[in-house]
Amino acid sequence: MADVQKVARAALGFSLRPEQREAVEAAVSGRDVLVVMPTGAGKSAVYQVAGAIVPGPTLVVSPLIALQRDQVEAIEDAEVGDAAALNSTLSEGRREELLDDLEDELLDFLFLAPEQFTSPETLDRLREAQPKLFVVDEAHCVSEWGHDFRPDYRRLGKIIDELADKAGVRPRVLALTATASP
Repeated sequence: MADVQKVARAALGFSLRPEQREAVEAAVSGRDVLVVMPTGAGKSAVYQVAGAIVPGPTLVVSPLIALQRDQVEAIEDAEVGDAAALNSTLSEGRREELLDDLEDELLDFLFLAPEQFTSPETLDRLREAQPKLFVVDEAHCVSEWGHDFRPDYRRLGKIIDELADKAGVRPRVLALTATASP
């Protein structure tokens, strides 16, 4: 296993706290992980370091376009990898370009809202890119919004299974939240 602290220092410029390191190590070893940490405790560092270590693209489900933009900028500023957001503000040409970049391994992180998975073409293109890590940021949205307001959150489990590679191996899941209910 890669030295998680070494990667964190190189990518982010700081060492991870023990709970962050434990979560990254679990994800890197192939386990699905739920991380519940307070706001400001470094949840983003967990998926950024895991995404830097796990070979293959990382898909990050993020509920808000503004949050996606902030996360893309943070990754680019830290030089953790190449990142982009696939959302409803993009032209069809730009969407195609991003999906091509993902398939051509030019993107390390792709941020998208759960509604983006409703397009069969997008789902096929994401499957072709063979993502290895599936991050659900603000994972409390699955239970809080998944019933009525944003029902596409409830489909994420099925989507993860549909993203399995040709050998049937689905991406490992890393879910992060500060506000999980019991």
